[in-house]
Amino acid sequence: MRQFGKWFEEAVAANHPEPNALTLSTVSADGRPSARIVLLKGIENKKFIFYTNYQSQKGKELDNNPACALTFFWPALERQVRVEGIVGRCSEETSLTYFQSRPYESQIGAWASPQSTVIANRNILEERVRQLHKKYEGKEKLPKPKQWGGFEVDPLKIEFWQGRPSRLHDRIVFTKIDGQWQIHRLAP
Repeated sequence: MRQFGKWFEEAVAANHPEPNALTLSTVSADGRPSARIVLLKGIENKKFIFYTNYQSQKGKELDNNPACALTFFWPALERQVRVEGIVGRCSEETSLTYFQSRPYESQIGAWASPQSTVIANRNILEERVRQLHKKYEGKEKLPKPKQWGGFEVDPLKIEFWQGRPSRLHDRIVFTKIDGQWQIHRLAP
């Protein structure tokens, strides 16, 4: 986790756009992989944290199969970090605290969007936003929707990839076995 923190800080210092952007990979009930970009919102208790709608495709897939993968890619630094782990939901308290720290419009958006469901048109969303603005007029912090919250990924394997012009890249993998991290170098 220290190595990840060091690389993450270096990506921030290099002004990498969205250094906290990661590809989250999940698996559907019928075994099909799915990937999308989400934002890392913190690391707590050595777990990677992101937030989403629990009723979204990714939320449902993670509840059904908690095995997932995270991929960070910082091309300007020729670096990639791959994380494999098991996900669990964050506590309601943690999710509420983060939800209410978000900009007001993001809070409204979480209430307005039935994420990953088919809708007839954009007007439906815009009307929901208008209704929510009216309902919560004058409030800065909204209650958290029950279908929205955080996930925390407990890493079991973390691979650090450092690109090299010769294509003989450096690959160092940390694997957690019986609670202890083992370190190996992989051939590129």
